Amino acid sequence: MSIRDVMADVSRWREEGQPVALATVVRTWGSGPRGPGAKMAMSKDGRIAGSVSGGCVESAVVEEASEVLETGESKLLRFGVADETAWGVGLSCGGSLEIFVEKLDETLYQAMHEAFVARGEFKRELTLPDGTRVFQDVEAPPPALVMVGGVHIARALTSLANTLGYRTIVIDPRGVFGNEERFSHANELLTQWPDDALAGIGVTRSTAVVTLTHDPKLDDPALTVALKSPAFYVGALGSRRTNEKRRARLLQRGVTETELSRLHAPIGLEIGSRTPEEIALSVMAEIVGARNGIARETATVS
Repeated sequence: MSIRDVMADVSRWREEGQPVALATVVRTWGSGPRGPGAKMAMSKDGRIAGSVSGGCVESAVVEEASEVLETGESKLLRFGVADETAWGVGLSCGGSLEIFVEKLDETLYQAMHEAFVARGEFKRELTLPDGTRVFQDVEAPPPALVMVGGVHIARALTSLANTLGYRTIVIDPRGVFGNEERFSHANELLTQWPDDALAGIGVTRSTAVVTLTHDPKLDDPALTVALKSPAFYVGALGSRRTNEKRRARLLQRGVTETELSRLHAPIGLEIGSRTPEEIALSVMAEIVGARNGIARETATVS
């Protein structure tokens, strides 16, 4: 849970004139249930959004947040297995955590809300020369999934990616495939040629790119751009034989062997997929694994 996960609720509460408290995990040890940056917001009338512990310390944090809203004074809370208070609130998972509870700074929140288009992701604790610990929390936009080819698999993949919080972008210059009727559920539909569209999107390390058309005229230019970009995942639909031919073509286009080693092809985890929906599931599972740092060899199942 990050600030973007609670932003909709916080904005609604602010419109209602409700004061808001914000709790943020700033440090963890051992098997703490949530990592630094996890957030929970609470309104003056007791509504909550988000999570800082997966449920095991929320009730205690809510009590502290109520007091913060009354006094306006921030608090740094610590829960751990060696702390009797922690056992009292149910933190028996073997870890400990520090949570900073503050009254929402209206000016800062408004600035964050308006500027929530920054790129990059940064969550790190710093220690100043005088020993002061500073927790910096910079939010990134949600990850993006770019699909080249408005085929049936892309429709299922768009729905699944939306559910997982990805921004979905479909690219297809062919009107019969790339049209609003087919992809009304996508965040963005681009009818340009894929290499031009990718250049305009600005692929970042929070972007996954998949090619789904089986047409070299569309897939190859897209892969050439994507494999040279910082995208965290690049995948291509097709059999192993198709991929061997694709590799030869991409090498001729100037893609290096190192760049080609990033390509996930055949795309997706091996789960015996047959239907478009099952293929979409295998592709999305591999994308999530890549984003979480799991190598393909580890993630693949027989």
